[in-house]
Amino acid sequence: MAEENQSGNSGQGRGFGRGQGRGQGRGQGGGRRSGGMRAGGNCVCPSCGHKEGHQAGKPCFEKKCPECNTDMVRE
Repeated sequence: MAEENQSGNSGQGRGFGRGQGRGQGRGQGGGRRSGGMRAGGNCVCPSCGHKEGHQAGKPCFEKKCPECNTDMVRE
């Protein structure tokens, strides 16, 4: 015999399913291009404060401060 659930509607669940999700899509804006770090700006030494212009394609943390030899960071 087929089972019948409590509501009497054969084939209907209790309503705890996932529903119609919105998906994850790409959204609006976001990502590196809008508001991310750009090629301009400066690299700064966290120890002595020395500043140098940032070069596109070369992260600041790969540069050493010419004054105190500390790894530089992005300003």
